[in-house]
Amino acid sequence: MTSHELIQALQTRYATKAFDASKTIAAAEFEALLESLRLSPSSFGLQPWKFLVVENPELRSQLRAQSWNQPQVTDASHLIVLAVKESITAADIEKWIECLAITQNTPIGQLAPLQGMIQQFTGAMSADDMLHWNTRQLYIALGQLMTSAAVLGIDTCPLEGISPADYDQILGLTGSGYRTKVACALGYRSDTDKYASAPKARFPLDQVVTRL
Repeated sequence: MTSHELIQALQTRYATKAFDASKTIAAAEFEALLESLRLSPSSFGLQPWKFLVVENPELRSQLRAQSWNQPQVTDASHLIVLAVKESITAADIEKWIECLAITQNTPIGQLAPLQGMIQQFTGAMSADDMLHWNTRQLYIALGQLMTSAAVLGIDTCPLEGISPADYDQILGLTGSGYRTKVACALGYRSDTDKYASAPKARFPLDQVVTRL
């Protein structure tokens, strides 16, 4: 992909208001999008999230009712709900260190200083601060998903106009240690979406970028 092609994909991307319900994302492309989520960066690599692919039409209908009846929830080819991990425990950090050791073929003892530093950092947080910190990581994953989709020519719409508590209940997340924060509909824009061809309104580069 050239730099021009990248910018063109991002110019084409927009928060799709109307999806063509007859069009479905190819399986291989959707799996690539899931992999883009898995590969998303997070602080210390802790990955404080869970991604729920909602395929059941009845569940999606229930979720639409808790989303201000936004049609994207049911009309898009796919719906992904992004849930944040409420807290990070010492056991979570140990599990991550073990994964890191195996993946990078590193003796786990060499990672003890890193493990201790992460535990010290997270241990100093209040429950609220940790939830907010984890949520910021989750939005990095959302951004990566939307950009990856744009590169593949797939449309998306991030959905914050939802009732997270009702989503949690419908999806069985209540009491699980994870909370719904945002959803993302993915598919292909409808010809009836009047916003599809609207120019993208952004401030000029020199108003948002300072070169030092």
